[in-house]
Amino acid sequence: MVHALAKNWWLLLLRGIAAIIFGVLAFAWPGLTLLTLILFYGAFALVDGVLAIIAAITGGAPAPRWWLAIIGLLGIAAGLLTFLMPGLSALVLLFFIAGWAIATGMFQIIGAIQLRKEIDNEWMLILSGVVSVLFGVIVLIAPGAGALGLIWAIAVYSIVFGISFVALAFRLRNHKHEAATA
Repeated sequence: MVHALAKNWWLLLLRGIAAIIFGVLAFAWPGLTLLTLILFYGAFALVDGVLAIIAAITGGAPAPRWWLAIIGLLGIAAGLLTFLMPGLSALVLLFFIAGWAIATGMFQIIGAIQLRKEIDNEWMLILSGVVSVLFGVIVLIAPGAGALGLIWAIAVYSIVFGISFVALAFRLRNHKHEAATA
Protein backbone atom coordinates (compact mmCIF):
# COMPACT_ATOMS: atom_id res chain seq x y z
CA MET A 1 0.00 0.00 0.00
CA VAL A 2 2.83 2.38 0.82
CA HIS A 3 4.29 1.87 -2.65
CA ALA A 4 0.99 2.97 -4.22
CA LEU A 5 0.92 6.05 -2.00
CA ALA A 6 4.57 6.76 -2.76
CA LYS A 7 3.87 6.45 -6.48
CA ASN A 8 1.19 9.15 -6.16
CA TRP A 9 2.92 11.31 -3.55
CA TRP A 10 2.24 14.38 -5.66
CA LEU A 11 -1.53 14.04 -5.08
CA LEU A 12 -0.99 14.42 -1.32
CA LEU A 13 1.30 17.34 -2.07
CA LEU A 14 -1.42 19.04 -4.16
CA ARG A 15 -4.01 18.43 -1.43
CA GLY A 16 -1.65 19.96 1.12
CA ILE A 17 -0.87 22.97 -1.06
CA ALA A 18 -4.61 23.54 -1.71
CA ALA A 19 -5.26 23.49 2.05
CA ILE A 20 -2.40 25.91 2.75
CA ILE A 21 -3.56 28.31 0.03
CA PHE A 22 -7.11 28.21 1.40
CA GLY A 23 -5.81 28.91 4.93
CA VAL A 24 -3.58 31.79 3.83
CA LEU A 25 -6.43 33.36 1.83
CA ALA A 26 -8.71 33.12 4.87
CA PHE A 27 -6.06 34.93 6.99
CA ALA A 28 -5.32 37.51 4.29
CA TRP A 29 -8.96 38.53 3.84
CA PRO A 30 -10.64 38.15 7.24
CA GLY A 31 -13.39 40.53 6.21
CA LEU A 32 -14.76 38.10 3.63
CA THR A 33 -18.48 37.91 3.43
CA LEU A 34 -20.08 34.65 4.46
CA LEU A 35 -21.00 33.90 0.85
CA THR A 36 -17.39 34.30 -0.28
CA LEU A 37 -16.20 32.07 2.56
CA ILE A 38 -18.78 29.48 1.55
CA LEU A 39 -17.56 29.57 -2.07
CA PHE A 40 -13.89 29.29 -1.00
CA TYR A 41 -14.76 26.37 1.25
CA GLY A 42 -16.80 24.71 -1.50
CA ALA A 43 -13.92 25.01 -3.97
CA PHE A 44 -11.43 23.64 -1.42
CA ALA A 45 -13.67 20.68 -0.51
CA LEU A 46 -14.28 19.84 -4.19
CA VAL A 47 -10.58 19.98 -5.12
CA ASP A 48 -9.59 17.97 -2.06
CA GLY A 49 -12.31 15.39 -2.76
CA VAL A 50 -11.39 14.97 -6.42
CA LEU A 51 -7.69 14.60 -5.57
CA ALA A 52 -8.49 12.01 -2.88
CA ILE A 53 -10.58 9.97 -5.35
CA ILE A 54 -7.84 10.17 -7.97
CA ALA A 55 -5.37 8.91 -5.38
CA ALA A 56 -7.73 6.05 -4.45
CA ILE A 57 -8.24 5.05 -8.09
CA THR A 58 -4.63 5.33 -9.25
CA GLY A 59 -3.16 3.71 -6.14
CA GLY A 60 -2.63 0.39 -7.91
CA ALA A 61 -2.15 -1.56 -4.66
CA PRO A 62 -4.34 -4.54 -3.70
CA ALA A 63 -4.67 -3.13 -0.19
CA PRO A 64 -7.98 -1.44 0.62
CA ARG A 65 -8.17 2.20 -0.39
CA TRP A 66 -11.83 2.56 0.57
CA TRP A 67 -11.04 5.11 3.28
CA LEU A 68 -9.43 7.43 0.73
CA ALA A 69 -12.39 7.03 -1.65
CA ILE A 70 -14.82 7.83 1.16
CA ILE A 71 -12.83 10.96 2.09
CA GLY A 72 -13.02 12.00 -1.57
CA LEU A 73 -16.76 11.39 -1.83
CA LEU A 74 -17.38 13.31 1.41
CA GLY A 75 -15.29 16.23 0.14
CA ILE A 76 -17.10 16.33 -3.19
CA ALA A 77 -20.49 16.10 -1.45
CA ALA A 78 -19.57 18.91 0.96
CA GLY A 79 -18.31 21.06 -1.91
CA LEU A 80 -21.36 20.48 -4.08
CA LEU A 81 -23.75 21.20 -1.22
CA THR A 82 -22.07 24.54 -0.57
CA PHE A 83 -22.34 25.53 -4.26
CA LEU A 84 -25.90 24.28 -4.73
CA MET A 85 -27.21 25.92 -1.55
CA PRO A 86 -25.09 29.02 -0.89
CA GLY A 87 -27.86 30.62 1.12
CA LEU A 88 -27.48 28.11 3.95
CA SER A 89 -27.27 29.68 7.34
CA ALA A 90 -23.85 29.98 8.95
CA LEU A 91 -24.85 27.42 11.57
CA VAL A 92 -25.70 24.77 8.98
CA LEU A 93 -22.46 25.48 7.12
CA LEU A 94 -20.57 25.04 10.37
CA PHE A 95 -22.16 21.65 10.91
CA PHE A 96 -21.23 20.60 7.34
CA ILE A 97 -17.63 21.72 7.90
CA ALA A 98 -17.48 20.04 11.32
CA GLY A 99 -18.93 16.76 10.02
CA TRP A 100 -16.57 16.72 7.06
CA ALA A 101 -13.55 17.47 9.28
CA ILE A 102 -14.48 14.74 11.78
CA ALA A 103 -15.12 12.12 9.08
CA THR A 104 -11.95 13.03 7.19
CA GLY A 105 -9.90 12.91 10.39
CA MET A 106 -11.25 9.52 11.42
CA PHE A 107 -10.48 8.00 8.04
CA GLN A 108 -6.98 9.52 8.05
CA ILE A 109 -6.33 7.93 11.45
CA ILE A 110 -7.63 4.58 10.15
CA GLY A 111 -5.39 4.89 7.09
CA ALA A 112 -2.36 5.71 9.23
CA ILE A 113 -3.01 2.69 11.44
CA GLN A 114 -3.14 0.50 8.33
CA LEU A 115 0.15 2.01 7.11
CA ARG A 116 2.02 1.81 10.43
CA LYS A 117 3.83 -1.40 9.50
CA GLU A 118 4.76 -0.15 6.04
CA ILE A 119 6.17 3.33 6.67
CA ASP A 120 7.96 5.22 9.39
CA ASN A 121 6.52 8.42 10.81
CA GLU A 122 2.91 7.56 10.13
CA TRP A 123 2.30 9.98 12.97
CA MET A 124 2.11 12.77 10.36
CA LEU A 125 -1.09 11.30 8.96
CA ILE A 126 -2.35 10.54 12.48
CA LEU A 127 -1.61 14.15 13.49
CA SER A 128 -3.54 15.42 10.48
CA GLY A 129 -6.46 13.18 11.43
CA VAL A 130 -6.41 14.21 15.08
CA VAL A 131 -6.30 17.90 14.11
CA SER A 132 -9.26 17.34 11.78
CA VAL A 133 -11.31 15.56 14.45
CA LEU A 134 -10.48 18.15 17.14
CA PHE A 135 -11.35 21.00 14.79
CA GLY A 136 -14.69 19.40 13.94
CA VAL A 137 -15.54 18.74 17.60
CA ILE A 138 -14.64 22.31 18.60
CA VAL A 139 -16.83 23.72 15.83
CA LEU A 140 -19.73 21.50 16.97
CA ILE A 141 -19.30 22.50 20.63
CA ALA A 142 -19.00 26.26 20.03
CA PRO A 143 -20.83 27.13 16.79
CA GLY A 144 -21.73 30.58 18.04
CA ALA A 145 -18.16 31.87 17.88
CA GLY A 146 -17.68 35.15 16.06
CA ALA A 147 -17.23 35.20 12.30
CA LEU A 148 -13.65 36.45 12.53
CA GLY A 149 -12.76 33.76 15.06
CA LEU A 150 -14.33 31.16 12.80
CA ILE A 151 -12.38 32.36 9.78
CA TRP A 152 -9.13 32.22 11.77
CA ALA A 153 -9.95 28.77 13.14
CA ILE A 154 -10.64 27.49 9.63
CA ALA A 155 -7.43 29.13 8.38
CA VAL A 156 -5.30 27.56 11.13
CA TYR A 157 -6.91 24.17 10.56
CA SER A 158 -6.33 24.37 6.80
CA ILE A 159 -2.70 25.40 7.17
CA VAL A 160 -1.88 22.69 9.75
CA PHE A 161 -3.73 20.10 7.65
CA GLY A 162 -1.88 21.27 4.53
CA ILE A 163 1.56 21.30 6.16
CA SER A 164 1.08 17.77 7.50
CA PHE A 165 0.05 16.55 4.02
CA VAL A 166 2.99 18.31 2.34
CA ALA A 167 5.37 16.73 4.88
CA LEU A 168 3.82 13.30 4.32
CA ALA A 169 4.00 13.76 0.53
CA PHE A 170 7.73 14.49 0.64
CA ARG A 171 8.25 11.55 3.00
CA LEU A 172 6.43 9.31 0.51
CA ARG A 173 8.45 10.79 -2.37
CA ASN A 174 11.64 9.88 -0.53
CA HIS A 175 10.25 6.39 0.07
CA LYS A 176 9.62 6.05 -3.67
CA HIS A 177 13.21 7.05 -4.44
CA GLU A 178 14.59 4.70 -1.76
CA ALA A 179 12.50 1.82 -3.14
CA ALA A 180 13.67 2.53 -6.70
CA THR A 181 17.36 2.44 -5.73
CA ALA A 182 16.96 -0.75 -3.64
